Amino acid sequence: MTKRLDQILKILSEQHKVAVLELAEELGVSPATVRQDLTVLEQEGLLVRTHGGAELRETDDLAHRMSINYEDKLKIARKAVDFVDEGDTIFVESGSTNALFVKELTAAKRVTVITSNAFIARKVDQSRGGSVILIGGVFQRESESLVGNLAKANIDQVNFNRAFLGVDGYTPETGFTGRDMMRAEIGCYIAAKAKDVFILSDSTKFGQIHLSRCCRLEDVQHIITDNNLTEKYRSSLAGRVELILV
Repeated sequence: MTKRLDQILKILSEQHKVAVLELAEELGVSPATVRQDLTVLEQEGLLVRTHGGAELRETDDLAHRMSINYEDKLKIARKAVDFVDEGDTIFVESGSTNALFVKELTAAKRVTVITSNAFIARKVDQSRGGSVILIGGVFQRESESLVGNLAKANIDQVNFNRAFLGVDGYTPETGFTGRDMMRAEIGCYIAAKAKDVFILSDSTKFGQIHLSRCCRLEDVQHIITDNNLTEKYRSSLAGRVELILV
């Protein structure tokens, strides 16, 4: 994705709705170029075209969430690629940063991705010979996650060493939390099985508390987040996990 497309997503994440003429003026390009860029981003599922402009969808789906803080999430995703070797089998749970991670990873390395999220499964690039395993379960339409006892039974049948989890919040008191109780339960189940657990999350999630705990800090070995993480959280996490800032 070009730098200009990144800039458009950054502007949209701040304003949520923007006009073509405003973007053209701010980016120093023609309105026709902006329209072409918006078409590309719409095809990626990152925005919705409107008459004379574009906007972010106000939903909980991953396509919408990917476009919020996009630049930071992309940096996190690209850094996470360094921790996966050619030929590895990994589990990637839900999360917008994880969706970007899978896209970047499978474009660069031949791996097997096991996931509990249909959106993430569609982001796997199989052109290099990699593969994707989508586990079964109760399908949540908006988030495209598979949850419930059937999902846990499927997880029991596959082997993986590394797992990459997405979260909606973290505080020292609550641990890592999620908006949805059933998705949080699956995250906890994955973390209990994996030997090496990564949290991929932009720094805005730190300090937030949501409905259900996904896992404890003690269940996690690595956190990859952006360089905007506050000193409070840098200090509290230091020495307890491998904290990687990008």
